[in-house]
Amino acid sequence: MSGQKETYVYASLKERFKTEWLIFVLAFVFILIADNIGQIEVVVGKGKLILFPIFYAIILGILCGPQVLKIVKPEHVKAASKLVVVGICPFIAKLGITAGANIELILDAGPALLLHGFGNLLGPILAVPVAILLGMKRETVGACHSINREYHMALINNIYGPDSDEARGSLSIYIVGGMVGTIYFGLMASVIGMTGWFHPQVMGLASGVGAGIMMASSSASLCAIYPEMAETITTMASVGETIAGITGIYITMFIAIPLCDKYYSVLEPKLRKLALKPREEKSV
Repeated sequence: MSGQKETYVYASLKERFKTEWLIFVLAFVFILIADNIGQIEVVVGKGKLILFPIFYAIILGILCGPQVLKIVKPEHVKAASKLVVVGICPFIAKLGITAGANIELILDAGPALLLHGFGNLLGPILAVPVAILLGMKRETVGACHSINREYHMALINNIYGPDSDEARGSLSIYIVGGMVGTIYFGLMASVIGMTGWFHPQVMGLASGVGAGIMMASSSASLCAIYPEMAETITTMASVGETIAGITGIYITMFIAIPLCDKYYSVLEPKLRKLALKPREEKSV
């Protein structure tokens, strides 16, 4: 493979498209198929699970990959991974616009809203040991520091680089989250909502974790259980989502990533002997 293809640096967009046209064509086809399927709602008890278009698009991508139908070659996969950061740039810009448009909401928010984003710090504490025991190395930091949505990936790519193990771990959870996260959040909200342990308004706020598709799945399930409070649940979920998106950047940047990095460096030497050994790659 030539140096140009290894680094994926091109003199022009035309040259890039000429080399990687299959990626763009397949992406466009996946978008058309996923958008035409739309959302699928599955009623579970009093709640419901929601399958979003991103779920179908990811499945189609996996099926076309080099491990299944082999329509896409390994070099195409590597090239596509470089485009992830480009694809999430509009979301990062939208986040900045949202922050500016809702500055009064942030200033007027009570302690519960301002501290809402700190709840995500429990994830790294629980996930890092499990990832190490499963045989993950530096990918652990990228995979476990957050729920790994767009702005989390942007931070990891900026700090460690797009070719780093941390970035690969973050991208993996982003994909898994898109496939499984929406189903899991909808099911979890249904189960917890039916217990009656928490007020619907609280659960609505908890639905806004910084991921739009997960928030929609969770809040929709709660609205199905508490139809008389649907508007309150939706409003609180939107507020929680806004707060989590704005404060989440700073919590992730200054607390979650350093904490996860340090936590990994402390635990990995102690748990490596108990960890599953990764499969050795076959020589090509």
